[in-house]
Formats: sequence, C-alpha cells, structure tokens
Amino acid sequence: MAHSNIAIFVPHKGCPHRCSFCNQHIISGSTTPTTPEDVTRICSEARCTVSDKANTEIAFFGGSFTAIPRDEMTALLKAAQPFLGEDGFCGIRISTRPDCIDESVLSVLKTYGVTSIELGAQSMSDRVLAMNERGHTAEDVARASVLIRSYGFSLGLQMMVGLYGASSQDDSDTADALIRLHPDTVRIYPTVILRQTRLERLYADGTYQPISIEEAAQICADLLDRFESNGISVIRCGLHASDGVEEEMVGGLYHPAFRELCDTLRYRQLIDQKLAAQRHPGSATVLVHPSCVGKAAGHKKSNLHYFAQRGITLRIRPQEGIPRFACKLTF
Repeated sequence: MAHSNIAIFVPHKGCPHRCSFCNQHIISGSTTPTTPEDVTRICSEARCTVSDKANTEIAFFGGSFTAIPRDEMTALLKAAQPFLGEDGFCGIRISTRPDCIDESVLSVLKTYGVTSIELGAQSMSDRVLAMNERGHTAEDVARASVLIRSYGFSLGLQMMVGLYGASSQDDSDTADALIRLHPDTVRIYPTVILRQTRLERLYADGTYQPISIEEAAQICADLLDRFESNGISVIRCGLHASDGVEEEMVGGLYHPAFRELCDTLRYRQLIDQKLAAQRHPGSATVLVHPSCVGKAAGHKKSNLHYFAQRGITLRIRPQEGIPRFACKLTF
C-alpha cells in the first residue's frame, strides 16, 4: 500500500536561521503558530476520512521541529498520542535541521512514537551551504543521519537543485553523498525564488541566475534514476503545488507538474536508447508497466510528439511484469 501523511504545518517555528531561499509562510500557506488543539482537530478529521491508517503517519512539516522549545514540541507530540496505536495512524514523521539533532532530543522523539525523521540537507557542499546561509555543514548532515539510524528511526533526506552558488556538479556530488548515507527516502526540491527572501534580492540585482526548468528537469531525471537504482524512494520531486507559491514566486524552478516533466525525460531517454539499436524504424510499440503508460507517453503526450517529429510513431501499451521505468520495444 502507498504511504501517506497527515500534514500539520509548523511555519518557520523553531528555526534559528533564515536561509537565502526561505519563506516558510508562503510554502506552508500559514502564518499562525500551530497549537495542540490544531493537532487534535486535524487528526480527528483525518481519522474519519483516511481508510489506510496502517500506512499513514502524522507529519509535522514546515519548521525545524526539534528546535521548537521543548515544552512546546512535547505538547504537540502529546496531542498526537491518542491517534496512534491500534486502529490509529502508524507513527509520526517530523522534519528538522541537521544541527538540531542530538541524543537527548532523539530519546524524547522515540518516547512519543516518532517513526520517521527528515533532515533538510539541501546541499553537501559547505561552500554552497555557507552562500545560502544554512548555518550547518555537510558533516552535520552525516553526523545526524548516523545518529538517527542508530536510534531506529526511518531516515529521510532533502536536497535542493539549482541553489545560489551551486553548479550541476555540486548537485550531482550532493546526490552521491546522500546515497552514501543510506536514507530510506529523499525529497528533491528545485530552487524557487520567493518574495521577501535574500534570494529575491540576489535575483533582482543579477547576482543569482537560476537555471532553466528544462535543465532542472534533466538534472532531476538523472537524480531520480540514481536514487531509485540504489533502493532509495524519492517521495517528492518539486515543490508542493499551492496558490501561495504560484502567486508569490518571482522566478526559479517551479512547475506544478515538475515530477511529470522529469518522468517524461526518463522514459524519453530510455526509449531513445532502445531505438538506437534499430535502423530507421517507422513505428514501434513500447510496452511498459501498467501504471507508467502516461509517463511513457510524456507530459501532455510530449514524448509521442518528440518521436513523431523524428518520423517514428509510438504506441504505448501496458504489460504486467515490466518494472517501472523500464520498457520493451517491439517493431
């Protein structure tokens, strides 16, 4: 069964830094503090509507959860307790900073039923981290990851593509470094320029020039292949679509169907490789996993159009037994 989250946003709560790209109020769509009463309300509503509770976590996102004053953090966790256990949700997921993890806080999280911890690594280049005012180092990410694993939590890592000062090689090296830490899950966030951020000012004066959506999609398509080939699930690729982001962004790498763009390129490259062994085929049938028919056809059928322009008519057909992001061609 697919995993799902009951998302509870804690906007910019607890975070001791303001990174170059960060405006959590826009990303989370919330500006007011989250209370234990909010947790109770959200979980109560979800308990009535979510059918697969055994694969659903209560998730505190949006801020650096373990940097919240301890009594506030435990109050939110306590409010979630009645919704765990038999006939309840399977655990609690939190997101935080690598430099806000130690044995003391991990012991508290374990006591209150936290099952998964996501770290905002963003980059594993100390130069890029410093340029974006992250306030932590790559070593902090590695140290926290090992500690989280030692306590038996599921580990998630988050990285960003196209950050201020980062090259495509930096992004590639970050992916390699994260793979070596053996996370269970990864999120990939292409950099979006939001209002009221330092990145907006850098963009306005020409200091920061974002890469194109097309280049970002190509980079992320390659990263998706690399993470998944190492058994790491990429649970998000692209910023969550919301009206707040679309209204408040001033540039950068946002597309409401960004993951779809990446998956389109993954199948295009795969089909291209298969076709390279053939001499001028006029048509081909592409057999793919039943869940991937749309992905193989491409976003807005762009792969069908791409190959048609090369004089090749493709027919995409489902076939059981073919893995996701693999295909078989017949002529």
